[in-house]
Amino acid sequence: MSTSQREVAPSDGSATSVPASATSSTVAGQPERSAAEQTGTVSSNGAATKQTTASASSSARQSPRPCTFWIDGYSLTPEELVAIGYGFCPGMEEKSITQHHALAKDQEQRVPFDAEYIVELHQDEGVPGVIGSQSIYVASSSLSRTPSRHVTVQLTAEAWDRVRNGRAVIDEVLQRQEIAYGINTGFGNFANVIIEPNELEELQANLIRSHAAGVGMPLSPAKTRMLLALRINVLAKGHSGIRVETLERMIAALNANCLPLVPCKGTVGASGDLAPLSHLALGLMGEGKMWNPTTHSYGDADAVLKQHGLTPITLRAKEGLALINGTQLITSIGAEAVSRARSVARTGDVVAAMTLEALKASARPFHPSIHAARPHKGQELVAGRLRNLLCFGGEASEITRSHKGCGKVQDAYTMRCIPQVHGIVHDTIKFSYDILSTECNSATDNPMIFPGLSKRASMAHADPEEAAAAESVQALGSILSGGNFHGEYPSKSLDYLTIGIHEIAAISERRIERLVNPVLSGLPAFLVNKGGLNSGFMIAHCTAASLVSENKTLCHPASVDSLSTSAAQEDHVSMGGFAARKALKVVSHVEYVVAIELLCACQAIDMMRPLKTTPPLEAVWSLVRQHVKPWDKDRFMSPDIEAVAQLVREGAVWDVVKDYIEKQYHSLG
Repeated sequence: MSTSQREVAPSDGSATSVPASATSSTVAGQPERSAAEQTGTVSSNGAATKQTTASASSSARQSPRPCTFWIDGYSLTPEELVAIGYGFCPGMEEKSITQHHALAKDQEQRVPFDAEYIVELHQDEGVPGVIGSQSIYVASSSLSRTPSRHVTVQLTAEAWDRVRNGRAVIDEVLQRQEIAYGINTGFGNFANVIIEPNELEELQANLIRSHAAGVGMPLSPAKTRMLLALRINVLAKGHSGIRVETLERMIAALNANCLPLVPCKGTVGASGDLAPLSHLALGLMGEGKMWNPTTHSYGDADAVLKQHGLTPITLRAKEGLALINGTQLITSIGAEAVSRARSVARTGDVVAAMTLEALKASARPFHPSIHAARPHKGQELVAGRLRNLLCFGGEASEITRSHKGCGKVQDAYTMRCIPQVHGIVHDTIKFSYDILSTECNSATDNPMIFPGLSKRASMAHADPEEAAAAESVQALGSILSGGNFHGEYPSKSLDYLTIGIHEIAAISERRIERLVNPVLSGLPAFLVNKGGLNSGFMIAHCTAASLVSENKTLCHPASVDSLSTSAAQEDHVSMGGFAARKALKVVSHVEYVVAIELLCACQAIDMMRPLKTTPPLEAVWSLVRQHVKPWDKDRFMSPDIEAVAQLVREGAVWDVVKDYIEKQYHSLG
């Protein structure tokens, strides 16, 4: 065997060879990889094993190598799911992938996280959307040029064993001709209709076709990758009854970037995300439309699969239901929302410190004694970060020393209360993150397969005579019906996230007002010289205000609504699909508002030169000035906002200051 290949265990237990560059982690039963390879995630017993890699070289950045995530159904994090979709995620250096630029840089072009929003705005008109200095067109090749094609997934050997054991239970039920919901019955209100054995395949295919009733814009290819990867992770738990062959074909389609067209609207979040997941399954069956990674456009699914040497899935008993019953649309979009929320909230703390310097605010309100007296974790975290940024090494900056003894007693709330306001946002994000992390690794099917669970145990609360009869049946496991498909958990957590992260933008916009208002800042109006001839940041502030106002409407909780569906069989639903979509949109707005505050703060610092701020904040200023020059006179503003917003999305602002901040203030844990 050559050094470029190594032996791994596929689903059938035989040995095969794969390129070494595609192997990213060590699994029990799998060989160790070299330290130079990109890092993924693996767990053989439900616990994640993380490894860090050395900094990528400049040549690696130009030619990103493949990275494989080993999926086991138990340890996938929201950041890792985003990385599978996009190829990178802010903060991944602390999780599994180091130097996200090495994975994010396509050889041709980089597409930012929210490119699909810009396309969505313009798709009906068929006109280009502008991303910084780049333009993209609907159905153009730009959308395919995400780094996602450099990331693949595989299942661990233990996961394959669970899948086989789960399917064995289904096969046994069929062999004994037992009646079980979703296996040989109708669905929903038709649960009492028994289906003949010769119609079971048609039953599953009809389920997918009829339930593929979504509408609206399709998910971007990256989001579809996340959706498919998350469904694969759920199936890996072995509670769904999927066949090994079907799951292998799903993984092959994901790794080839052959992605079904999935409309973003149509789910009520119980019984799971039926419509979008049905569209996902439909494409894998070779029906409907599918993203073609070769032509960078959508085509007939059957033709796309054939072109790339892939075989459509053929559904057997229970498999259609196994593919569509669950919360994966809510959770996959929510995973991106919470990952980006963590990043922008952290960046918001840094940008707030820049503004405090620019407005000559006091650092005294961040004294540890104040926050120890009200020991909320998020509040103490933010106060600690501000102390590190404003008084690095225990020394105040030249700017701070310049206004010592100014006589000002205390600052406005938007400056003095940053730990209290930002802090609860961090606590809310942590709550949502924990819920979504659990949901990423949860079995959300109905019915659920439990290999090894005896019939007697499965009927512990049933009629004694029924339980006694069940005890006499020697079975490989049990099938139980429940309600794990209900999306209330991720839906509620995303509504909380939306309300929480909005506050970063709300208080940021107020600080922008203070920066551009000469009465409040003592600086030139709108941070520009020759005011009147130049308008400076006047309308940039208006943009921030408009986004904050729009967020106020989007913050209305989706999960407070419920409409009965399926002839009152599904009489309470979560509306989690909308909760997830609007959460991500609000996070996108927050990124822009924070970017505008950062631009204003850097401009204000420029107006205080030659005075310097602290070393960490000077590093932030230098980062921004590498991408956007100072505002000496009016010019086209939008590209500057887009450039800095991209720095915010990438987590670049935090990256340049994190080594200045004590480890205890890096995260809530």
